[in-house]
Amino acid sequence: MRIALCFLLFLLNVANAASPRELTWDELIPADAPPQIPQLTPMHNLNQLADVLNGVESSPAALQQYPNAPVVQSLNGKLVKLPGYIVPLDVTEEGRVPEFLLVPYFGACIHVPPPPSNQIVHVTTELGVPLDMLYQPFWVEGNLKVEKSTSDLAEVGYQMAADKVYIYEFPEN
Repeated sequence: MRIALCFLLFLLNVANAASPRELTWDELIPADAPPQIPQLTPMHNLNQLADVLNGVESSPAALQQYPNAPVVQSLNGKLVKLPGYIVPLDVTEEGRVPEFLLVPYFGACIHVPPPPSNQIVHVTTELGVPLDMLYQPFWVEGNLKVEKSTSDLAEVGYQMAADKVYIYEFPEN
């Protein structure tokens, strides 16, 4: 009986170890960090939008307000699951996005300035996400690395080689 109980406890422990920890974006900010209020003012005004879209005028990149925001070191190497929006960094000929920034809100880095670096995860995935599906939120699962990097769009505080990327389903009320 004892052996069976020990074996059952072992199996439960293994099952829990394989489940990713579901994170919120607030958990990527250290508890003692000063408040960081992202700039959500649009980078384009409607008068300039037609010129930008027609290539007559290029839009200047928005400055990131907190490029060196503190990160949570204890998350390094943890298997996590995080919801967010995808900002593509690379697109294959097949129309898939194998490398992207995961951000907490739609339009970040493109229509509004980038969020703080501790609110951006640089993600790579073997299969890639279909380009035509990027207007919706996704869950991304994998081992999180606390490692800063720079992309053309923003400074980044975290990295992940995603095991899974799938559509986020909003909870029913």
